Amino acid sequence: MKAMLVTGGGSGIGRAVAQLFSARGWRVGLADIDARALTETAALLPADRTSTHVMDVRGASEWEEVLAEFARISDGRLDLLFNNAGIAAGGAFADIGLEAIDRVIDVNFRGMAYGARMAFPYLKATPGSCLLNTASASAIYGSSGLAIYSATKFAVRGLTEALDGEWAQHGVRVRSLMPSFIDTNLLSVAVAGTNRTARDTVVAAGMEFTPVEVVAQKAWEAVHGDRLHTPVGRTARRMAFAARWLPGRMRTMMRAAGRRG
Repeated sequence: MKAMLVTGGGSGIGRAVAQLFSARGWRVGLADIDARALTETAALLPADRTSTHVMDVRGASEWEEVLAEFARISDGRLDLLFNNAGIAAGGAFADIGLEAIDRVIDVNFRGMAYGARMAFPYLKATPGSCLLNTASASAIYGSSGLAIYSATKFAVRGLTEALDGEWAQHGVRVRSLMPSFIDTNLLSVAVAGTNRTARDTVVAAGMEFTPVEVVAQKAWEAVHGDRLHTPVGRTARRMAFAARWLPGRMRTMMRAAGRRG
């Protein structure tokens, strides 16, 4: 039986991906800092193929402990680490507090890097394994109003590309998802310097939300396909096209967005 560990598994994208892979016969380990959310997600999955692991991805020792615990349950298999946990901070960069900057960097990149590093021996020992990192459409082109979030997702993109090169010789595939706006708890974050949430900003701009079920299907395709980065949602696809073919227009758009912010 194939086995996956998903961080941020208590809600949103992590929950949707866990549900899809579980429905297709996989053993699923759910990891999240929120124990209550883990319980809620686990209740949606078969009890005999599901485990829960409370952890903070910022802690290397917690990664070590959870991976070892999951390996005992899965008979040593780790076919997929879905490196997904992340947080957001929106608003003008000059208005964001240093503590918030540190937290976004620590969760969104340090946590991803620790996960990849600690999981490598398990992935290497499992033939055909995959590391799937959640990046963002904000890793396609730096996004005004999401500067620190965008920067961490560019770091995830870089890590993905580097490890794809390094780990191919070990039979470990490395991929990323680049979803655009998904209506999850991430968009509930307040925009610095305003009384709006990130969700309010997306709605006001007339941009679409991509259902988490679509992201889950794209995750399945990413794990089983050969594409390094998978943009998810119309906005992400448009950004990928414009960043490649119309970089001047993208720059103008982000400057306009910065003035609105």
